[in-house]
Amino acid sequence: MKIKPLFLSLAMAGMCSQAMASAIDQNSYANLDDVITTHLNLDLDIDFADKQLEGFVEHTLQWKNAKSRKLVLDTRDLDIDKVMYQTANSHWHKASFNLASRDDVKGAKLTITFKSQAEKVRIYYNSRPEASGLQWLTPKQTASKTHPFMYSQSQAIHARSWIPVQDTPAMRVTYSARIQTPKDVRAVMSADNSDALLKDGDYTFTMPQAIPPYLIAIGVGNLEFKAMSHQTGIFAEPSILEASVAEFNDTQSMIDKANTMYGEYAWGRYDLLMLPPSFPFGGMENPRLSFITPTVVAGDKSLVNLIAHELAHSWSGNLVTNATWEDLWLNEGFTSYVENRIMEEVFGRDRAVMEQALDAANLRAQLKTLDAPDTRLNLKLNGRDPDDAFSSVPYTKGQLFLLYLENKYGRDKFDDFVKTYFNEFAFKSLTTAQFVTYIKANLIEKYPGVVSIDKINEWVFEPGLPSDAPNPTSDAFDKVDAAKQAWLSGGTTATQLPTANWTVHEWLYFLNNLPRDLSIKKMTELDGEFNLTQSTNAERAFAWYMLAVSNGYQPIYPALDKHLSSIGRRKLIVPLYKALITNGKKDWAQNVYLKARPGYHSLAQGTIDALFE
Repeated sequence: MKIKPLFLSLAMAGMCSQAMASAIDQNSYANLDDVITTHLNLDLDIDFADKQLEGFVEHTLQWKNAKSRKLVLDTRDLDIDKVMYQTANSHWHKASFNLASRDDVKGAKLTITFKSQAEKVRIYYNSRPEASGLQWLTPKQTASKTHPFMYSQSQAIHARSWIPVQDTPAMRVTYSARIQTPKDVRAVMSADNSDALLKDGDYTFTMPQAIPPYLIAIGVGNLEFKAMSHQTGIFAEPSILEASVAEFNDTQSMIDKANTMYGEYAWGRYDLLMLPPSFPFGGMENPRLSFITPTVVAGDKSLVNLIAHELAHSWSGNLVTNATWEDLWLNEGFTSYVENRIMEEVFGRDRAVMEQALDAANLRAQLKTLDAPDTRLNLKLNGRDPDDAFSSVPYTKGQLFLLYLENKYGRDKFDDFVKTYFNEFAFKSLTTAQFVTYIKANLIEKYPGVVSIDKINEWVFEPGLPSDAPNPTSDAFDKVDAAKQAWLSGGTTATQLPTANWTVHEWLYFLNNLPRDLSIKKMTELDGEFNLTQSTNAERAFAWYMLAVSNGYQPIYPALDKHLSSIGRRKLIVPLYKALITNGKKDWAQNVYLKARPGYHSLAQGTIDALFE
């Protein structure tokens, strides 16, 4: 695909160092003021028996401080064998290095010292089985049950657990890789996957656009490929490939609509990798190859807004990136807004508004459970793991902020602002403070008297939602409310509920808004009529289980055991464990967790371990 000259020149011309001077990333040891990596070359063997990656990474260096002779990298649970460096005369020399003691959040600082200025440095190392950014699955934990599977999850600061790297979104690198695997599995990466189409155990990859380290990604397993369009396709285990293609074959249409609204897609291909059910997130926006949970393969395209979300990151996040994890909303708020715009263009405004309303209701509920400082868009981590930043706030509060601005300025003017913003900061990282300066000059002052800078600051820096925040509502939900009230009052039976044409969004609204003290008789009536306990839609099943746990409805527990044991998506399991503990089912939940835990990703394990502790 042709890439706009602007994007291409930015990607290739060393823009990776932009915005670093003003970004202080408390979660990285990297000495960015002295030196930055501009390119990484990985040469790794995949060892399923020992659950490790082994080989080397080579950094191409750009020195900002000519007097410095040190490179400081982030690592976590890596074994460093040796370090070599190359000087201007192309000779290689042995470098001294020191691996500091491990910090629970940041990992271990790796300091490499050179006798003369290095142009390249090569670090020989291996990862360990406990690497937080990798999950190793046995064949029985996969869909095919025949081959092992390994995948990475580098966001937020987990790239350092499998690559010694300056692990901060404030810098960007291009990368290349040679990956060697057993011959019966296939390797793919967030890069050009042309070589992966031939399964031979020896794969090479290139990523010519500069990306932050958290977007470097790898997956290895029993994967096959099927194209969906000239630009899109799916890598998946054979048993779920056809269903995934049928579910997500609107992806090209999503790209085409986004191109029109926000500028041409800058990354060439956009493929999807379907991961095993243990994947802790809905999706991960790794460029050129989004990683996707199988829990959204519902058979009716009811959950494909996840694809729109990961695709939207191709502009907000991958192209324009938060400089630190305290600025996460710049990634996720813009992405949630763009996602909804894509859904409106492809599936219509009614569906888009229903999704807005569900997300806004979820945010308002979650705001009641969060400490006030954590409800700010510009979050302060204060030494915490940046994974703690992932609540509904950066996503939906950020989306509502942008929707507020759209409503105030009108869609045409606001679209022009967003498109210009993506162009202005393409292949750069920026802080919240830089964004506020930009919006002040390019929106507030450009159209005076519409929104004040004080209002912008309220949205960005103050806790909670402003009193005039948008509150999306749907006519369809008004009808659901009427039907719900009639049923609750005894005026109608469950059989008479007008569910024949309900979408999953209407079902979720109905279930999420039923009383938390609904009688067992009413619960039994609903389940008997609609078989909700055995729902095959993961989102609808989750909503039903949450309602049932709070109401003490016992027939769900065999199905709930299966639900918690068969998927690892945190959104669909963590709230259930919390509800079970709160509602007197801690022992039952702990027994299920002990059985399910080995199949969960370390991110999910850490969250749920804390609940039981």
